[in-house]
Amino acid sequence: MSSAVALPRRFASLVKIEHTVFALPFAYIGALLSVNEVPSAHDLLWITVAMVGARSLAMGLNRIVDAEIDARNPRTATRELPAGLISRAQAVVFCALAFALYLVACFQLQPIVRWLWPIPVVGFVVYPYLKRFTWLSHLWLGAVDGLAPVGAWVAITGQLPWEAWALGAAVAAWIAGFDLFYSLFDRDIDVQQGLHSVASRFGVRGVFAGARLLHVATVALLAAVGFGLDLGWLYWIGVVVVAALLAYEHSLVRPNDLRRLDAAFFTVNGVISVAFLLFVLAEVAL
Repeated sequence: MSSAVALPRRFASLVKIEHTVFALPFAYIGALLSVNEVPSAHDLLWITVAMVGARSLAMGLNRIVDAEIDARNPRTATRELPAGLISRAQAVVFCALAFALYLVACFQLQPIVRWLWPIPVVGFVVYPYLKRFTWLSHLWLGAVDGLAPVGAWVAITGQLPWEAWALGAAVAAWIAGFDLFYSLFDRDIDVQQGLHSVASRFGVRGVFAGARLLHVATVALLAAVGFGLDLGWLYWIGVVVVAALLAYEHSLVRPNDLRRLDAAFFTVNGVISVAFLLFVLAEVAL
C-alpha cells in the first residue's frame, strides 16, 4: 500500500474517526434546539468543521501524551505511535493542522466564540495527564465532550441559557458513564502501572454503580431540557428511546461477565446518539 493511501488511514485510526458518532450528533442536537429549527447550512458546516478539528486535536494530543503508557499495555501497544506507524513529529504536525482547522471554524461563527475557543483546548491538554493523579479523569472527559452541544448552541445564538448547560451536562454524564465501563478493559494494567481510574480504585462493582448513577442523571437532564424548552412528543419519545437503550447497554454486561463489553461501549452508544438526533430533528422540523 502506498504511503499516500496508508498515512491518511493511519491518522484516521489514530484519532478513531469512527468514534465521531458519539459527540458530533449531540453538537447538532445543541444547534437544533438552540433555535428550535434547522440552522443555516453555513452554521452547520462550520460547527462540523470545528468539531472535526477539535476532536482530531484532542485525540492526537491524547495519543502523544500517552504513547509510552500505551506501549506498555498489550491492548494499546499496536496503536500507531507505540507501533511506529506514525512518528511523534508527524503526530505533532497533525495536531497543529487540526488546531488550525478548529480556529478557522471558530472565527466563522458567532463573535463570542472567538473568545471562548481556548476553553475546550485547555480541557484537551489537561485530560491525558489526569489518569496519572486521579480517578476523576472520567468526569473530566465527560465534561470536555459535554462542551459539544454547549459550543454549538453558543456558536449559533451567542447565548447560553440553562437548557444549553443541562444538555451539555447530560452528554457529560453519558460519556463519563460509558467511560467507566471502558476503564474495565485496562483495570489490571492500570493497577500495575499505578494509573488511576474508577475501575482500579473501586473495582468492577464500583464501575457499575457509578455508570448507573451517571446514566440515570443523563435521562433526568434530557428531561429537564425538554421541560425547559417546552418540547413536543417527538422529543420525549427520543428521551424514552435513550433511556431504553441505556438500560439495554447495562443489561449486556454484568460484574462477573464482561464478554459483551465491546458491544455495550461501541455499538449501543453510537445508536443512542444517532437515534436521539433523529428524534430531535423530527421535533424541530415537523
